[in-house]
Amino acid sequence: MRTITLLTLSNVFMTFAWYGHLKNLNNRPLVVAILVSWGIAFFEYTLQVPANRLGYGRFSLPQLKVMQEIITMCVFAGFACWYMGQPLKVNFLRFPHGTLKGIAWN
Repeated sequence: MRTITLLTLSNVFMTFAWYGHLKNLNNRPLVVAILVSWGIAFFEYTLQVPANRLGYGRFSLPQLKVMQEIITMCVFAGFACWYMGQPLKVNFLRFPHGTLKGIAWN
């Protein structure tokens, strides 16, 4: 459970690092957006690296990757809808649902 929690939190940080500047820093110089994104990404790594270390062994490497991708799509769907004001579409949720099978198979 700690692995999933840490991966989820790390994905929240990384989603903001990758896309948050589109809303908050759109009128600022590119270098500012890059530096802010790097600063946010630092915190993502402080969560993601321990998540993978804790999870490896309990989960296989492919399972960790598939789990991370599912979490990424779910976090992105929430971010796109609630933070960026984009309409939530079924396509956001089809990918995670379909790849859940990948965790079970590995």
